[in-house]
Amino acid sequence: MANGLLKRMGGEVLGTFILLLFGCGVVANVGLAPRLASAGYDWLAITFGWALGVIVAVYVVGGVSGAHLNPAVTIAFAAKKKFPASEVIPYIIAQTLGAFLGAAGAFFAYHDGMVAAGYPNIYCTGPGSIFGQAFWGSATGIASSGQYTLYNSIFTEFIGTTVLLWGILAAGDSKNMGFGKTTAPIIVGATVLGIGLVLGGPTGYAINPARDFGPRLFGALSGTTGLFDGWYWLIVPILTTIAGALFGIFTYDWFVTAALPKPKEEEKPAIAPAAVQAKAITASAVKGAPAPGTVKQIGRVKIRYGVYGKIDQVMEKITQK
Repeated sequence: MANGLLKRMGGEVLGTFILLLFGCGVVANVGLAPRLASAGYDWLAITFGWALGVIVAVYVVGGVSGAHLNPAVTIAFAAKKKFPASEVIPYIIAQTLGAFLGAAGAFFAYHDGMVAAGYPNIYCTGPGSIFGQAFWGSATGIASSGQYTLYNSIFTEFIGTTVLLWGILAAGDSKNMGFGKTTAPIIVGATVLGIGLVLGGPTGYAINPARDFGPRLFGALSGTTGLFDGWYWLIVPILTTIAGALFGIFTYDWFVTAALPKPKEEEKPAIAPAAVQAKAITASAVKGAPAPGTVKQIGRVKIRYGVYGKIDQVMEKITQK
């Protein structure tokens, strides 16, 4: 048992490492743009990078650990008794370690660019900027007028993580649309892509405590200051995402699972109770019909009579010599 848990934890470390390597890597690529001018990469590239990281990670370790890759998912599954409560803490430790290592991997991949850009400068999710005007396309030269409030950030992370759980549960629900194991990772990745495109601006869409805490811890240990100032780091990317995941898994059961058609039970042949059979035998005797179980030969076949004198079975065919 312990050996099996260690293997599953190893799967979570590897899967979360892949997720953060892709996610932090694409953010560094957009920020540092080593191949293109800064306009060549944008928010669209970031959202696709994270989504592809999810897809690859789930394909790689889904068969090993279930590819939770997210403490909020693990806690929600345990709350619905879909996952052993005794393995929640080991999974969270593995996911956080994988996220830390993934962030480190992305940092060393872009080390020279990070140093040239003024290292230490590791960043995590946080309130997005707001502007005093609406605009379409490039926002170059437009100064922000502030940031999204804590309450706005809480709502955005809550609903984003709720949607994430709906996507995960639907992807694995054979009673719903019936996505198979080969398709489910793509559906989950598409869900993450959609959340990033639609809800990512106000907070950077953590929707995963490990995905925020791992890089945040790596950044703090490597010298970036201010990452743990205040309580935002605990309230929004950790507590709120856990609450959103719990809400998501319960509401899926209430509004989706409960509304899905129930599988039809196979019809079983009716067996007449002993009293009915006895009555049939009496009736058969009175009316002259063969009693149930009587075997008669008619022509070249043998037949056995059932209840109420009906033919129950053709016993065999007699070949004429």
